[in-house]
Amino acid sequence: MRAFAPPDRRRVLFVLAGALGAAAAGPSARRLTVMVSGAFSTALNRLAAAFTQSRGIDLTIVLGASMGDTAAAIPNRLARGERADVVILARDSLTRLVAEGRVRRGSEADLVRSSIALAVKAGVRPPPIGDVDQLRRVLLAAKSVAYSDSASGVYVSGELFARLGIAREMAAKAFPVSGRPVGRAIASGEYELGFQQLSELLPIEGVTIAGLLPPEAQKVTVFSAGIPATSAAVDDARALITFLRSPQATPTIRQTGLEPMERPA
Repeated sequence: MRAFAPPDRRRVLFVLAGALGAAAAGPSARRLTVMVSGAFSTALNRLAAAFTQSRGIDLTIVLGASMGDTAAAIPNRLARGERADVVILARDSLTRLVAEGRVRRGSEADLVRSSIALAVKAGVRPPPIGDVDQLRRVLLAAKSVAYSDSASGVYVSGELFARLGIAREMAAKAFPVSGRPVGRAIASGEYELGFQQLSELLPIEGVTIAGLLPPEAQKVTVFSAGIPATSAAVDDARALITFLRSPQATPTIRQTGLEPMERPA
């Protein structure tokens, strides 16, 4: 009878190490880079772990504005060759990126509706802005007003003040805030009032939300996802977009101050 020969210890360790390495390089090694506008960033951060757990795909999240001149704005990142697998930004900006060939045509998917709110520093009594007349009086009485350099700010500075008939009065005391949330500028006391998407103001400590703009003055922005033309992970990118539009994501999205888009039956 042939005697049993014990396995070589070094060979066993090598095989074990290889197995562990393969496990580590399994599904969790798949990764997507997602460029996201501030309005959807809180929702995405809260949903990232659930997506990774369900699909085995990690996310690298890169924050950038939907538009504007800052280097961090998503269109500017793509224009200088930065790579991404999914972009999430205001629909108008996404449509332009598709027309420019930077985002794959047909990959677009509307995710949420987002409304603009007004904030003051915590501890300050929020002014009433329930109707257009109240909003006009509050803005005329304010010493300073801040707005973002992205979708909400473009509307506030380019349309809202004119619609309220106070564009001339606001010109000397309304200022864009670039590269950081408007809420931080309000919390620090730099400005008296601040406009931004509700979902961008809610996470900021040190501010109080006065309320959403009244319906007659409101601008609802649709934020949408698309897949850049340079992405090499199209199937995984589509899986993320499908997840963000799923019923599983809806409660978290609503908690961040956004309204999920209704999907066709």
